[in-house]
Amino acid sequence: MNVIETRGLGKCYGRTWALRECTLAIPAGHVVALVGPNGAGKSTLLNLAVGLADPTAGTVAVLGGRPAGSPAALDGIAFVAQETPLYPNMPAADMLHLTRNLNRRFDQQYAQARLGELGIPLERKAGKLSGGQRAQLALTLALARRPHLLVLDEPMAMLDPLARHDFMATVMTAVADEGISVVLSSHVLTELERVADYLVLVSHGQVQVAGKVDDLLAGHRVLTGPTADVDRYADRLNVVNARRGQAQAHLLVRTNTTTDAVPPGWQAQLVGLEELTLAYLREPDAAALPGPTRTDNGKPTEVTK
Repeated sequence: MNVIETRGLGKCYGRTWALRECTLAIPAGHVVALVGPNGAGKSTLLNLAVGLADPTAGTVAVLGGRPAGSPAALDGIAFVAQETPLYPNMPAADMLHLTRNLNRRFDQQYAQARLGELGIPLERKAGKLSGGQRAQLALTLALARRPHLLVLDEPMAMLDPLARHDFMATVMTAVADEGISVVLSSHVLTELERVADYLVLVSHGQVQVAGKVDDLLAGHRVLTGPTADVDRYADRLNVVNARRGQAQAHLLVRTNTTTDAVPPGWQAQLVGLEELTLAYLREPDAAALPGPTRTDNGKPTEVTK
């Protein structure tokens, strides 16, 4: 089952396309890192998936084919936005009461127990809580709905490192205990590298790369060698990004390790998620070769850089 599936999805605001020609299939059972620069289309994609916006073009379905925004879809999705929207003058207990009345399924006992473990007083107004406590309250309200898919749009942007760690610990506990799928948009790459096992990278309003993290890392290498030899080998290397120094160059390349030989005088190194992500986010330079980006199923997804 795919928790999010899009075909030719696009969203236009006025004359500006925030997202276009997005075809994507995210399988269930993963913690998905959705990454990209500001304005890349990440929030637009998530808003379309959870039914907060209607597409200009294409289609989007969730949880095995349910139309996004339909009652059946909304019943199985919980969403926490960057602002962790809460009523500032409403005590935590009232937030629980309101959420319970607005949803068909809500685990009141879980929510109260979770807030107790976090030391968040039920009688305290949301506006009087710390940033970390507000984020945890919003996350608790979402998890108490017992969703199949948890969508998080930059929920840790305003949190300090300890609050981020505690927030993600709660998410990963829910993944382990409930088996829910998670799609997490964030700029904190080090945090994503620790928890994500699936990557979707969006840039310029389009999906640039998508797939299981292990498969993507296995399909890329960093080659280090003489700068003078870059042009000599560039025509047979599938270069994603190149960094040239006076003496040495570092090339991140797509590779098949069973058949692709390392050029003489060069060294190959494994790549990490952060390095891979940053390479795709950078504009390609003269050494980078245009071409299709590989997804985890091995089929090319045409992109426009």
